[in-house]
Amino acid sequence: MNRTEKMTKPLAWFAALLLTAFVAGCGGSSSTPIVSAGDTVAPTVTTTAPSNTATGVALNANVTATFSELMNAATISSPSATFTLAQSGTPVTGVVTYSGMTAVFNPTGNLTATVPYTATVSTGAKDVAGNALATAKVWSFTTGAAADVVAPTVSSTVPADTDTGIALNANIIASFNELMDATTVTDLSFTLAQSGTPVTGVVSYLGTNATFNPASDLAASSVYTATVLSGASGVADLAGNTLAVDKIWSFTTGAAAVAGAAPVVLGTAVNYAILAKTGVDTIPTSVVTGNVGVSPNVASSLTGWSQSDIGAPITHSTSTQVVAPFQLHAADYTGGTTSADLTTAVLNMESAYTDAAGRTATSAATTNVGSGTLTGLTLVPGVYEWGTAVTIPTNLTLNGSATDVWIFKVAGTLDMTSSMNVILTGGALPKNIFWQVAGAVTIGASTHFEGVILSQTSITMGNLSSINGRLLSQTAVNISATTVTQPAP
Repeated sequence: MNRTEKMTKPLAWFAALLLTAFVAGCGGSSSTPIVSAGDTVAPTVTTTAPSNTATGVALNANVTATFSELMNAATISSPSATFTLAQSGTPVTGVVTYSGMTAVFNPTGNLTATVPYTATVSTGAKDVAGNALATAKVWSFTTGAAADVVAPTVSSTVPADTDTGIALNANIIASFNELMDATTVTDLSFTLAQSGTPVTGVVSYLGTNATFNPASDLAASSVYTATVLSGASGVADLAGNTLAVDKIWSFTTGAAAVAGAAPVVLGTAVNYAILAKTGVDTIPTSVVTGNVGVSPNVASSLTGWSQSDIGAPITHSTSTQVVAPFQLHAADYTGGTTSADLTTAVLNMESAYTDAAGRTATSAATTNVGSGTLTGLTLVPGVYEWGTAVTIPTNLTLNGSATDVWIFKVAGTLDMTSSMNVILTGGALPKNIFWQVAGAVTIGASTHFEGVILSQTSITMGNLSSINGRLLSQTAVNISATTVTQPAP
């Protein structure tokens, strides 16, 4: 029914930056999590497609499960029976493949129209360290009346076409308008070339974003062309539809490599202090300096704001909890370009998450710091990575200059204890601090936080908490008498 191909795994890049010394280097980034020898944390299923309770699912759709970390493919792929699909208890025949961090169940024929199906990933699925799911992941969806025959599209790219001054260690990202079959997104279907000469690299896929990670730094002041292929050799959506035409774009690199980690590119998500896909809830009285947006959910998912709608049709809302001239935006505000702007911002938010997730810890010294418990630490700039949850039970200090960058990659949840603070010294700026978190983020009451939070799930700010940064969630944001101040440009 749909194609299945293997996808290569990302490879490591970047300079060695020890906790106590800075050493120059080069290269691309990686989405391969670092797995410590002592990994005893159970993996989880972070997202599924179709999502739980989804309706109108195409009859020729594949079913996917994305995990929180790299899994042992042998425990998931056919002939393993850990990923199954059933209709009213009757098993559906199909083939399961695994690529990146995503498993795909490909039914051997079209599903039946307008009936419920239940997908299950059992506890037989294990990560590369041998840890099994703690509990089975079970979700259900209902099919629609027809198959999906619409070609997918590339909705945005990073860099954009004709961009200049691109960092030599940049990754290339293509964002799609729908979920794709991860097994078709490979270094054969997504390529990069300089004056016709192919660039060696590794391609990964997460969410709706494909990332090309060059094996080494790009050449300075050079034009590069990226291509996402259509047709039989190209990328395909979950129903097997390929791009109608190749997506081709070009960009020009800058004159020199960026010292240290490059900042995560937020795109138009930078226009929001809070951006979420399913909802933004406030318990008054919060104070937000920056725009608040929700998409694809609608204005009814902006709760607690007591907003006043502006325009007919509505272009935006205002609230006493959002400092003027900033506004609240929702996907169903059809006045002006609000809805379209939100769609792009959400795609850029997802691309930013993928960018951050694709970075590699700069050294062994920035991997699994504190075994996930950051007690009384001062951290220098760099890319930090944990294959587990992270807890911050005390104040945390980040010491560096105004141009230094911190990227914190957390495979589990992120929790900060109440009445603690993230403290910036040496001129460090919140706009250069990025927290990429696969699990839920919980910031305790009366706690002060710094940086841009990119969460694949929810973000919760406790009562009377504060943040200099942004709250960018692929599900929901919940704040309670919280002060949110977006960083200066």
